[in-house]
Amino acid sequence: MRLFVSVDLPDDLAEPVADLQDEFRDAGGLNFTDPRQAHVTLKFLGEVPEDRVPDLERELAAAVEDASVDPFPVRYGGLGVFPSLEYISVIWFGTETGGDGLTRLHEAVEERTTAMGFEEAEHEFTPHVTLARMEHAGGKEHVQEVVRERDPTLGEMTVEEIHLTESVRTDAGPLYSTVESFSLE
Repeated sequence: MRLFVSVDLPDDLAEPVADLQDEFRDAGGLNFTDPRQAHVTLKFLGEVPEDRVPDLERELAAAVEDASVDPFPVRYGGLGVFPSLEYISVIWFGTETGGDGLTRLHEAVEERTTAMGFEEAEHEFTPHVTLARMEHAGGKEHVQEVVRERDPTLGEMTVEEIHLTESVRTDAGPLYSTVESFSLE
């Protein structure tokens, strides 16, 4: 099973995400994410044998306890890219508020999963939602212009749970499904 840990955006934010993606439609070389599957990845786990899932679920429940985070609001907004505006591989939007709660959840999940033998995160955690991946630099100038000039606010949600999510690769792109949810209450 190809798994990751996420905070999923609610359905009512799918349209604002799609509207923001439209601002990049004139840029060549972009592979857009499905706005109905928008999420913040707290931890990418990769391929996980099915028999490890029960232990993983126990550790994720413990991570939520460790984080000591009650349900909290997040306001999504702003634009960014990884790794830099000169070499763009990912276009994303971040958080205007609530990023500290997401970071605490990430840190608790990271600690528990690396103790189980999962690989440590390669980069410092930046709470974000991926809009698109850049396959080639054909539209780089357009992307740079939009990222520099726009500072959108997409909307708010209350984070009440995190999810263990399975990603299944298909010809139409990845399909995500929740394996288990872990309440912050």
